[in-house]
Amino acid sequence: MPRTKPRYIVHVDMDAFFAAVEQRDDPSLKDKPVIIGSDPKEGKGRGVVSTCSYEARAYGIHSAMPISAAYRKCPHGVFLRGNMNKYSEASHRVFDILESFTPDIQPVSIDEAFMDITGSNHLFGGPLETCKKIKNAIKSGTGLTASLGMAPNMMTAKIASDIEKPDGLVVVGTDGIREFLDPLPIRSLWGIGPKTAEHLKMFGINTIGELSRMAPRTVEEHLGAHGSHAWALANGIDDREVEVSDEVGSISNEHTFETDTNDIPALLDTLMRLSEKVSGRLRKSGLKGRTVTLKIRFGDFRTYTRAATLNSSTNFANVIYGTVRKKLEEFDLGSSRVRLLGVKVSNFTDTAWSGDLFEGSSPRDLKNERIHEALDRIIDKYGSRSIRHRS
Repeated sequence: MPRTKPRYIVHVDMDAFFAAVEQRDDPSLKDKPVIIGSDPKEGKGRGVVSTCSYEARAYGIHSAMPISAAYRKCPHGVFLRGNMNKYSEASHRVFDILESFTPDIQPVSIDEAFMDITGSNHLFGGPLETCKKIKNAIKSGTGLTASLGMAPNMMTAKIASDIEKPDGLVVVGTDGIREFLDPLPIRSLWGIGPKTAEHLKMFGINTIGELSRMAPRTVEEHLGAHGSHAWALANGIDDREVEVSDEVGSISNEHTFETDTNDIPALLDTLMRLSEKVSGRLRKSGLKGRTVTLKIRFGDFRTYTRAATLNSSTNFANVIYGTVRKKLEEFDLGSSRVRLLGVKVSNFTDTAWSGDLFEGSSPRDLKNERIHEALDRIIDKYGSRSIRHRS
């Protein structure tokens, strides 16, 4: 069945992510060539460049380059081993921001993702305005910049995000796909590596447009089984959907109020209900988590997340609630009304206690666990409203 509704696919790509985090956290590194990777050992190191700042790229340094070669090109550069915990924390913050615009997100790596905003862009003023707000939210929420590409399909959006880096925004409409793709180098096309590009160059095919104008059968003769797919992509045909992962990386629940409110008792009651739901789902899944996150969206759609990492993992409703309540208190609710609240637990580090796994636990933890198990049985039998914690 042909599509009748246009798709709006966004590719978000953080700019020089690891290096940008280091420059953000250490202002003395601003405008300096920063190279993240192994120790160059004055040009004798055997590792590779993980990523580098745009200042370093001006010297011809790029990802996956031998660190020794990077040192030779820029011996005065700032070489850092990197801090994955810090980068992971920044990445989680970015993805939390993306989730405030749409649930349809396909992570590609720690610093890039596809988003399908077809069903949600109207909430933020349309597709273009949504992209601008995503960029602004990332900048204000993390101090980092991202480049975005928006197009009717994933491949074109991916290519578009790379055109005006850093801090770019390129939009390709349905009627402009061929005009956008045609002049680009053939290497820009998904699946065309250096060897394939060199092979096509022998036949005078240097751009995507030149490949698109060939007969499909001829392309198959050059590229084998992948030829028909490459021809379709060159013609802007890509029906792949943004795939939302089903892998359990967090458990969360949200509530959208029928009327925006700053009624504190109502907000706290909602937080308790959400904490109970998340707590119950965690235990049913045999999970505990260390990171508890509050999500809050105001009436003007400003959305924030505040997370706390606990000393030990939990699935207790009272612990989850106490954590998000403290985070709620960080906001001045006197003049702002809340549209949505959410509670999330992630960073799963061990499974829920059961049987002899109680051994070694404190008496207080054992008591809490038994109480929660009893509450779960009551809720399963009589429904969620049969038990109410006091907030």
